[in-house]
Amino acid sequence: MPRALPLSLARLTSRVALIAAILLTAACSEPPSKEMNQAQGAIDAARAAGAEQYAPDELKAAIDALAQSEVAAAARDYRLALAHALDSRERAQEAAKVAVDARAKARGDAERELAEASALLQRVQARLKDPAVAKLPRRTIAAHQKTISTVETALQEARASLDVEQYAEVGRAAADATASLQAVLDAFDAATAPPARTRKR
Repeated sequence: MPRALPLSLARLTSRVALIAAILLTAACSEPPSKEMNQAQGAIDAARAAGAEQYAPDELKAAIDALAQSEVAAAARDYRLALAHALDSRERAQEAAKVAVDARAKARGDAERELAEASALLQRVQARLKDPAVAKLPRRTIAAHQKTISTVETALQEARASLDVEQYAEVGRAAADATASLQAVLDAFDAATAPPARTRKR
């Protein structure tokens, strides 16, 4: 059989349990306004971090939990209200973290795609100076130069979109630019390729 606790230790344990019970009762005797305000603040911070765009599910869960806390508080179930408020704050903090990470990734991807399109533009511009390309019909060259000019404008607008964090727009513009430029390169390659030799029988 386990040994009985010494009388002094037993009394101390009992007193600690009693104090904890009193504190818990006191904490649940009124609406958890402090915790609810903290949850709302965490939600606001998550929105500021871009959670509406980059962590919508996590943000919604935090908002729903806070709404449940308010319903419980209105019903005077303060213990449940406190639990929901704490849950809301935790979910909002997670939403902010997810948003920050996703936002950083989106910017990195947009910068990479824009850099790749810009590098391809330089390649196309260099091909225009190729003597073999320069010998192509003027009408053909003019059509390709128009495409290149359109791409240059689009990439300038994409850089402006990057500055205002419109990363999805940057990605679309970079993809369109890359496709157009690759088509120009392919046309140059086809037009300047040496004729295939016919085998003698």
